[in-house]
Parts: sequence; structure tokens; C-alpha cells
Amino acid sequence: MANEPDLCSTHCDLWHNIDKLQKEIIIYERIHALSNENKEQVAISVKAESSLRYRNDVLRKLEDNIERIIERLQQNKAPAVAFDSRTSWQNVSFSADVGLKLDKDKSVSELRFDSINSTTRFALMLSLMSECYKLVQSNTFSTKRDIYYRDPQLFGSQSVVDELADNIACMLSVPRHHLHLLATSKGCLAGDLSFIEMDGNCVYCSTTTTGILVPSHVEGLTNIRSEAKFVLIVEKDATFQKLLDDGLLKRIKNCIIITGKGFPDINTRMMVRKLWDCFHIPIFGLVDADPHGIEILCVYKFGSKSYSFDSHNLTVPSIRWLGVLPSDIKHLQIRKESLIPLTKADMDKAGELIKRPYYKQIPTWMKEIQILLTSGYKAEIQTLTAISNNFLTDVYIPNKIQHGGWI
Repeated sequence: MANEPDLCSTHCDLWHNIDKLQKEIIIYERIHALSNENKEQVAISVKAESSLRYRNDVLRKLEDNIERIIERLQQNKAPAVAFDSRTSWQNVSFSADVGLKLDKDKSVSELRFDSINSTTRFALMLSLMSECYKLVQSNTFSTKRDIYYRDPQLFGSQSVVDELADNIACMLSVPRHHLHLLATSKGCLAGDLSFIEMDGNCVYCSTTTTGILVPSHVEGLTNIRSEAKFVLIVEKDATFQKLLDDGLLKRIKNCIIITGKGFPDINTRMMVRKLWDCFHIPIFGLVDADPHGIEILCVYKFGSKSYSFDSHNLTVPSIRWLGVLPSDIKHLQIRKESLIPLTKADMDKAGELIKRPYYKQIPTWMKEIQILLTSGYKAEIQTLTAISNNFLTDVYIPNKIQHGGWI
């Protein structure tokens, strides 16, 4: 009986400590919530300052170019605009940190008012520069398609607007979206990812059964969240849809899959770069075992000639090639009747890849190209269904991810 008061006291102390701990947890959670809220507010503030800074930079560069035209007129010289050529490999070099990059002032294209071959293009470029100035100044955005349909007879075709927009971005050395010109996306993504678009729309990529369209304004995304362990780039939409239909996202949780539906558009490439910047998780590529599939993966990894002026916003040099590797075709003992003979176009494309500035940087990839050329055959991703219908989803991708079967 003498011990009963001590037991009662101990019992009371225990509940007192639990109550104290609960209060401390509540206080901690409130502080943590406020901290996160402050972080988000700081991030929004920094983003707003950055936006204002780049807008002022674009406006200044546009004004500088117009002033140079006026100066030429005052000197009785024909007005002209010049920009680095985006069509020649001679203008492009390789950098390990960004991939392909445009070398300034090596080969310059010029549109002159006094040249019959470029008078119209010169006028159209000034017109589009004027539109960009208005958009940036007012902090509004427009699609390139909207610009074209404002005066289709003036521009003639959508491709003219596209080329002019890219030339202006190249001339000013800014990303195209800094001109406040957007393009409709063609790529899709799915998996463990959510974000808020510029218009406030909340997007949850984990709920889709067919894929979410890549946003047209990737830089305007906020609250980008994911617990994904890796990103898988898929070359073709048909393969992307098959992976979803066969339940890849259920079999391998915490991953993001994205496709550019063939050769990727700028928005898809920006989205892949955005995922890398936000999460720094491994990014793998699944493409056909042929020269065109390899080139597409090289575009994601190193960039393209025509957009080498903006590679730092579009490339992820750490991308790894998961499959289909030409060496896999032999290891998996895929029957020759399931393969496709290489065409002359395939051989020519392989020859081009070997001459690219990044050739020496990816010896293991180039070894795979040599295996491909030696065999004389190529294989599409769908070729793996010759083994079994679900081999790609149930065996090939999971085993490659688990055992490090990438290069």
C-alpha cells in the first residue's frame, strides 16, 4: 500500500508529459506550416523579381535593335537585322555542362530591306518584334498560332511565324518564351507529379489513364511536387499509351513517364529540363533501336542545332539510354523475322550522328550504333512484344531499372 502514492504520481507525470508533448507537436507543426508558407512567398517574390528583370532585358534588347535600324536610316544606309545562323553545324560546338551551344558571330544571317530576297522577311520580322514588345511590356502572353491568325495573309503560313520567332529569340540571345510567345504542346506525361498552371489550374498527373498534355507555359508552373524516383522518356505515343494500359505506373510506383510523340517539341524538352531542375532524379530514355531513335534521345540529352542558342533551358546531359539497346536484341535472342533491315536513310542518319560534336562524349552509345550497323537490322520498341505481349512492362523496364541496365 505504501507504493500506491508513487504509482499514482508516476501515472500523473506520464499523462502530463504526453499532454506537454502533444502541445509541442502542435506548435512545431504550426511553425513548420508558417515556414513553408514563408518559403513559398519568398519563392513567388523571387520569381516575380526574375520575371521583371528578364522582361526589362528583352525590352532593352528590342529597343537597341530598333535604334540600330534608325541609325542606319540616318546614315542613308539600308536597314537590316542580323542574327547567328541556326542552320549550320559550323556554328555549333559542344560543352559538357549544357550540350550543344551556338558559337556567336561565326556565321551570320542577315535580312536587308534593300535585298529583293529578304525585303518581305525583314518587314515581317519588324512586325513580329513589335508584337513581342507589346506582349512583354504588358506582361501578357500569346500563342504563335494566334499571332498568325491575326493576319494570315501577311505572314502566309504558320511556319513563317515559327521561324521568325526563333530568329528573334536567337538575335536577342533569349529563350523563346521570354518573348511571351507560346506554342501548343504535343507531348504528354503521366505519373507521380502535380503542379499548378499559370491560370491557377491544378494538374494531377497520377489520375490520368491516357496522359496529360504538357503545359504550353512550362516556366509558369508553380507548386511542382513529386515523390518520383526517376523519369522515363518514351519516344512514341503508341508505346507511352501501351505502358499506361499495361499498368506500368502500378507496377513501378513513384515514377514519371513523358513522351514527345516522336521528335520532341520545345515544351516537352523544357518540361524534361524542369523535372531535372526541380528533383534531380535519374532520367532514362526508351527509344527504338535505330539511328532516328538515338537522334531523338540525343536531342533531349544534348540539344539540337536549331535551338543551340537556348540549350541551357532545353537539355539534360545526364540522361541515360535505358533501351532498346542494339546489344539487347542479341542478348534477348529476338528472331530476325521480327527485325527490320536498315534502310539507306538509316545508314545516312547513323553517318550524321557519328559526325556530331558530341560523338566523342558518348563512346558507349556510339559502340551501340556500331553494333546496329554491323547487324544490318533495327528494332522498334514494339519488337519486344515478339517475346510476350507484356514483356516490356512486366520484365524489360523493371529489370533494367532494378539492375542498372542503362548506358
